[in-house]
Amino acid sequence: MTYKLQTIFFYFIILLSSCSVSKTYSPNKKYPKQQLQKDYTLLKNILEKKHPSLYWYTSRDSMDMYFAKYFTAIEDSMTEQQFGWKIIAPLTEKIHCGHTSFGMSKGYNKWVSNKIIPSFPLFMKVWNDTMAVTGNLNRKDSILKRGTLITGINGLNNEAIKQTLFNYMTEDGNANNVNYLRLSNNFPYYHRNIIGLSKIYAVNYLDSLGKQQTITIPVFDPPKDTGKKTRIIPVIKRTKGERKKQQLQNIRSLAVDTANNTAVITLNTFSTGKLRKFFRQTFRYIKKAGIKNVVLDIRSNGGGKINASTLLTKYVTRTPFKVADSSYAVAKSLGPYSKYIKGKFLNNIGLFFLTKKRKHGNYHFGMWERKLYHPKTKNYFGGDLYVLINGQTFSASALFCNAIKGQQGITIVGEEAGGGWHGNNGIMIPDITLPNTHLRVRLPLFRLVQYKHVPKDGRGVMPDIYIGTSYDALLKGYDKKMQVVMEMIKGKKGIRN
Repeated sequence: MTYKLQTIFFYFIILLSSCSVSKTYSPNKKYPKQQLQKDYTLLKNILEKKHPSLYWYTSRDSMDMYFAKYFTAIEDSMTEQQFGWKIIAPLTEKIHCGHTSFGMSKGYNKWVSNKIIPSFPLFMKVWNDTMAVTGNLNRKDSILKRGTLITGINGLNNEAIKQTLFNYMTEDGNANNVNYLRLSNNFPYYHRNIIGLSKIYAVNYLDSLGKQQTITIPVFDPPKDTGKKTRIIPVIKRTKGERKKQQLQNIRSLAVDTANNTAVITLNTFSTGKLRKFFRQTFRYIKKAGIKNVVLDIRSNGGGKINASTLLTKYVTRTPFKVADSSYAVAKSLGPYSKYIKGKFLNNIGLFFLTKKRKHGNYHFGMWERKLYHPKTKNYFGGDLYVLINGQTFSASALFCNAIKGQQGITIVGEEAGGGWHGNNGIMIPDITLPNTHLRVRLPLFRLVQYKHVPKDGRGVMPDIYIGTSYDALLKGYDKKMQVVMEMIKGKKGIRN
C-alpha cells in the first residue's frame, strides 16, 4: 500500500470511528472514579491559575474547603450527567460568577437533541417564594391548570425547593434574579437534573377557594414509538431571504407607536444581528420622524460583544463614558493548559498582545480602562429613554445599563439585572473541555470592574422604578412592565389617548 493510500485509509478509519462514537453514545456510561478525579483536579488547577475572580465573592479558605468537599464526594464511578450536576454544578456555583458555568459534552448534546425524556411535568413561573403553573405536560390533568399556585412538591415547600435548586445555578455575586427566570423558563429541566425523577409526585396546591390541597401526579414519561402513523403538520415554506429576515426580527426589532410618539426597540443580544446597521438605521429614523420617547427592551439580552454594547451607549448617553475603571487577567497565557481550552491560539494571542503587566502582577486590558467614549453627533437620541430590564439582562447588557444609569431623561424600569453592578468577568470566555468526561466549563479570562464607586455587594444593576411579577398579568397574558412604561409616557404633558 502506498503512503498516499495509507493516509487516505487512516483518515477513513478515523471518520468511521467518530461516526461510530456519536451513534453509540450512551448517557448511562459510567466513568471510573480515577478518571473523574483527574478531570476534577485538572479543572481545579485551571480555575486556581487562570480564573480572575475565583476569590471575589468567596474567600480562598472557603473555596479550598469546597474544592476538597466535592473531590471527596466522588466516591464511585458516575455518569456524565451525575458528575456534571452533582459535582461540577455546585462547585461552580460557589464562585458566584455567572460566566463560570458547566455544560454537557457535545456527545451528550447530540444524543439528547430532539429527544423527549422523562421529566417532572409542570412548567412554572417562579418568583420570591411563589410558584404558579404555566404549563402541564400531562395534558389530561384538569386540576393543575395555568395559574394554579403550587406550595410544595414531595414534602418540600417552595422556599426549600428554590434554595435547593439555586445551590446548583450560577450567578454574578448574589444577583440571583436570573435564576428565577431560568426556573420559570424550564422548571422541569432543573428539577429533573438537580432533585431527580420520581415515579409519583405529591404536589401541594391552592384550590379556587384558597385552601391547600394535595394531589399525586405521575412523572411525564413520553410514549414509546408504537409504529403508528403520526399526523403530518404542513410546513409553511419560506425562502432563504424570508427566513433570514425573520431571524433578524427575532434578534432585534423596531416598532413605532405614532399616537404616543414612541419607538419600541427590542434587543435580545449583543452577539449577532447586524447591529451596527440596525442601530444606524433605527436612530436615523427616530431622528427624522421626530420621535421623543424610546422604550428599549433588553429583558432577554444575555450580553455579547462589548463593542456592540458600547456603540448603543454612544447613541443615547448624555455624558462621555469609559467601559471600565479596571480590566485585567491574572495570567499572560493559558499555558500549560492550552490544549484543554477552546480557541487556545487566538486567546493566547489576545492575552499576549492586548495586556500589560502592572502592579499586583495582573495583566491589564488597557484599552477598556483608558478610552473615553463620547455621545454620537449623528443620529443621536437625547429624548426620554425607558430601559426595560430583568434578571436575564446580563453581561454586556448590564454594562450598558451601568453606563447610562442615573442620567437625565433615562429611566431604568423592571427588576434587578442578572449582570453585576460593581462589575463582572468576561471579555474572552473560552470553554474548558475535560479530557475524560468531555464536560465543558466556561472560563472568563478577565475581571472587569466598571465603576469603582459602586459597592461590591453582589447585587445586579438596580432599576430606577421596580416592577415585579404580576400574577394578574400571568393569568391574562399581558406585559405588565411594558404597560406601566406606556402609561408613564401617555401621562406626560401633551400626550393624550
